Amino acid sequence: MEVKLDKQYPLDVDAARAWALLTDLKATANCMPGAEITEQLSETSFKGGVKVKVGPAVAQFGGTVDVIEAVASERKMVLRGKGADKGGSSASMDLTAIITADPTNPAHCVLNGQAAVIVNGKFAQFGGRMMVQVSDMLLAQFVENFRQTALTLPAAEGSPVASTAATATASGGDAAAPAAAPKAPVVAREINGLAIFWALVKSWFGGLLGKKA
Repeated sequence: MEVKLDKQYPLDVDAARAWALLTDLKATANCMPGAEITEQLSETSFKGGVKVKVGPAVAQFGGTVDVIEAVASERKMVLRGKGADKGGSSASMDLTAIITADPTNPAHCVLNGQAAVIVNGKFAQFGGRMMVQVSDMLLAQFVENFRQTALTLPAAEGSPVASTAATATASGGDAAAPAAAPKAPVVAREINGLAIFWALVKSWFGGLLGKKA
């Protein structure tokens, strides 16, 4: 079964810091609940896994992620991932992620993502509609963690964000209190399958009641 995704997420962080985080594949993977990079095989190839917990049962998916293309001038990253679990289920994904600056606000940007996901085995039985819903929920969590993590990075010297901060500090003098540094988000080290299931059930019932009303 194949699922295609095309998403745009506005972020209240400048494009330079978002791109710096995106090119740090280990840090970016840590923004996804349950995912982690465990080993760097080469400059463009990484080994990792995703842990899924449903009640007391825990499933571990292992695989690789390869950087197919990284174009700094376009802030474009193309990734290819594939993995499998011990039960015989497998998945592969081709992802293109692009960071675009907001021309009206240098402190903002947009994370654009296009992905084609192919799932085989027991997870394919859920159907394309549910897979899209699950993907939307996980991506929403990922993007919020990505945003919070990017905000903890120092602004590049000479960037509009750094210049704005420096100007504000200078104009404020001694009376200006330094802003507290944002804290990195706490990311779950496993995907909670039951939580996702119940969220989907509530969404389904909400839609059903809405149609009846």
